[in-house]
Amino acid sequence: MTTIGVSLKTYFSHARTLEWAAEVAEIARRHPAVTSGAASLFVVPTFPALVPVRRILTDADAAVLLGAQDLSWADAGPYTGEVTGAELREIGVDLVEIGHAERRSLFHETDDEVAGKVHAAYRNHLRPLLCVGEVHRASRAETVAEVTAQLDRAVATAVADGLAGPLVVAYEPVWAIGAPAPAPDEHVVDVLAGIEEHLATRPELAGSVVIYGGSAGPGLLTRGEGRIGGLFLGRFAHDPAAIVTILDEVLALDVS
Repeated sequence: MTTIGVSLKTYFSHARTLEWAAEVAEIARRHPAVTSGAASLFVVPTFPALVPVRRILTDADAAVLLGAQDLSWADAGPYTGEVTGAELREIGVDLVEIGHAERRSLFHETDDEVAGKVHAAYRNHLRPLLCVGEVHRASRAETVAEVTAQLDRAVATAVADGLAGPLVVAYEPVWAIGAPAPAPDEHVVDVLAGIEEHLATRPELAGSVVIYGGSAGPGLLTRGEGRIGGLFLGRFAHDPAAIVTILDEVLALDVS
């Protein structure tokens, strides 16, 4: 199965988000890549849109998972402005994005905060969508060492408390985010393979999947020849027709 996800960040208005979600729900309801199980699709809108988007997906009977863009490390208390994992789970969120490069650079999130959020996701039965990536382009070996160390630090407290389980690892080289083109194909394939090899040594994380973000777009899955487990899409997928293009690729690879 190929995992395809889309984060809207804060590009859309509330009304546009709901229109987009309805279009994506209809695509998922009828596209054979989704209906056959060849593709797993998730969407990550803003916090205010989570409840109505969940309703849209449910009403359309669309096989689309719902993700949140962040969560608090705390489950309750005097934390003004925070959104807890407990509430996200209550309203039907399936997974939660944690540790994105923008959270680290713009909001100064530390490894400890990321680990706390991963712990909060697991204890509230949310699948972490953990973002990892190197700031500067490096060799395959150096990159794999850096991003798997990020992964290990992020899950450390959850593992210690016996909470860890499957997660989605989104490899997003920081130097490629927002760039005109993604990282070179072989770099992407090699680093994803390295992360998967590392996950194979962590039985407590069995069932995890690794996907690629960072200016991901059409053609990458095809060029990867089945060696790329999925894509985490951004602005490319603001046009729902672009999602159809990616799902067509998934289907072609699945039947080839």
